[in-house]
Amino acid sequence: MQFFSTRGEAPAVSAAEAISRGLAPDGGLYVPETFPQWQMDWAETANLSYQALAEKIFALYLSDYSADEIKEIVKNAYGSNFAAAEIAPLVGLSNEKYLLELWHGPTAAFKDMALQALPHLMQKAVAKTNHGEEVIILTATSGDTGKAALEGFKNVDGIKIIVFYPQTGVSEVQKLQMLTTEGNNTYVVGVDGNFDHCQKGVKEIFSDGAMNDALKKANKKFSSANSINWGRLMPQIVYYFWSYCQLLKQGALKAGEPMGVVVPTGNFGNILAAYYGMRMGLPVGKFVCASNENKVLTDVINSGTYDKRREFYKTTSPSMDILVSSNFERFLYEMCGRDAGQIRDWFQALATEGVFTVDDATKANWQKILVGGFATQGEINTVIADTWIKEHYVLDPHTAVGVKVCGDYQKASGETMPMVIASTASPFKFAEVVYGAISGEGETDSIACLAKLSAETGWEIPAGLRGLTEKAVRHNTNIDNTEMAETVKNIVL
Repeated sequence: MQFFSTRGEAPAVSAAEAISRGLAPDGGLYVPETFPQWQMDWAETANLSYQALAEKIFALYLSDYSADEIKEIVKNAYGSNFAAAEIAPLVGLSNEKYLLELWHGPTAAFKDMALQALPHLMQKAVAKTNHGEEVIILTATSGDTGKAALEGFKNVDGIKIIVFYPQTGVSEVQKLQMLTTEGNNTYVVGVDGNFDHCQKGVKEIFSDGAMNDALKKANKKFSSANSINWGRLMPQIVYYFWSYCQLLKQGALKAGEPMGVVVPTGNFGNILAAYYGMRMGLPVGKFVCASNENKVLTDVINSGTYDKRREFYKTTSPSMDILVSSNFERFLYEMCGRDAGQIRDWFQALATEGVFTVDDATKANWQKILVGGFATQGEINTVIADTWIKEHYVLDPHTAVGVKVCGDYQKASGETMPMVIASTASPFKFAEVVYGAISGEGETDSIACLAKLSAETGWEIPAGLRGLTEKAVRHNTNIDNTEMAETVKNIVL
């Protein structure tokens, strides 16, 4: 299996090279040359453990990894580090809604599903493709990726990880999780700006010729733990296959019948993994992309115009506070028939003019399978409160966006198939928002709200969120968004 760049101006590479590099040299994202088809019947598939399912899906893409290597990677990624034995439980709500709980890993967010695997994928990739080079992981985070990446890569030999986060754009719990990270190879940097500033800065550093030449002379190279890295995206395919199997086991549908997939997303990677699953043969009838008030994805899905020239809103679902969604490029690549020249033109226009409009055929292609919707802040709070009252289930703000938009879609379409909603974070990561919505109290101390939310709901605080204020703050670097490249130089050169 080889991997191509969406921009079409970089040579094809192996899976190990794609994972080791992260971003293609031409600025594009690596995509598989083809989508391997799932051959096992669904009755047999439904009896697989999460680990066995992951091994089989990984093997379809990682042709340059041995079966033993894949088995070792999966064993290290999905075990006692997850609080749920089934790794990703599927919980039914009323009205054909099912929550796929992706937050039972060590940092209580869905990013663990991939970032517990990526360090092991990366280590093998480095051994296959490098010549003793040190790998420098550059990562921009809107909240959850940062801690999940730090946790996965801390103390991994031959790798340094630098995480940039918007200083005022993450929750207090998310910030403390990052700032208290241990590890002799971890660096956390607060940026004066929003997530798009962080992501843009990281991409510019990746494409900085002088910086890369200096790294090469020092026997170092860049890579990424963001979802631009194929090694981040591939493990996410697994849990959509898993959710379909759980629907089969719960009797919610019969083999071959479609499910719907609803994903609250800002960078489009999580929903893209579900689309890739469909291309492999996973029966998906509709994809629902759920946004908060930063609804750039809702607008492009409905209109065909991607326009980042808009007001940026800081919301209580900060992991979705994004105006430039990196993985939408991979999706567009498929929707326009893998026309790399067209992709280059569109994203050059986005970079220089802040907007582009796709042709009618491309828009029609995605509108056959994908719909978009959004939730306002008030609607998010209402959904959290109503779900607690009616279902006795506690939603985080991101998952609440998914539940609200799912309900809108069901009402508008009359759709009755089971809808799997990606539940992306523990409610305790946003305890002050959730506690406020459920209790009606205006508590703003997020740390105090951990205990209050637990007492109010009877839910246990995840292990990774306990005692955060008792841990030493190990990272206290804050910079202007124009200083990211210089900061990287100071750390690695």
